[in-house]
Amino acid sequence: MASRRIAQSRVNWSALAERVPPNQKANFAAFKTKSDTYLRSVLANPENPPQINWSHYKQLIPVAGMVDTFQKQYEALKIPYPTENVTPQVEAQLKETQSDIETFKKNSQARIAEFQKSIEHLKSLLPYEQMTMEDFRDAHPELALDPINRPTFWPHDAEEQRDIKDRPQGDH
Repeated sequence: MASRRIAQSRVNWSALAERVPPNQKANFAAFKTKSDTYLRSVLANPENPPQINWSHYKQLIPVAGMVDTFQKQYEALKIPYPTENVTPQVEAQLKETQSDIETFKKNSQARIAEFQKSIEHLKSLLPYEQMTMEDFRDAHPELALDPINRPTFWPHDAEEQRDIKDRPQGDH
């Protein structure tokens, strides 16, 4: 597996900052600071380990085979680059979110169409200032007073509109 060197952050911080709610700005700033600190620490180290002049050490160290053993161990040392296995999960979540967004858009368009019909109906009515009680009853039969079929009692608010049989006897 070939290792890749991180050259710069692949995160579009400005686009991400636009989507952060105002109450989460401090958390976002702390997260960005941690990410930048990590990137700087990675970039501060060389991409490859330093080259060692083994022949120089072979001349200086009298113990036979010791430098050769260290050289073999040093050259055998391979620090694995972490495997990237999160992208498929993120892409699956992205597809799911996209489908949820499309469903929400379709439902919103349906609600908008219903609201447009309601607006058109209200625009077709007489202005309330010009309506008579009969006009209001014709436009809104569920809200209009109907003393025959649905009698109400003064002061005609919701709390006072109990059934007559629920009222105490001396309350007539």
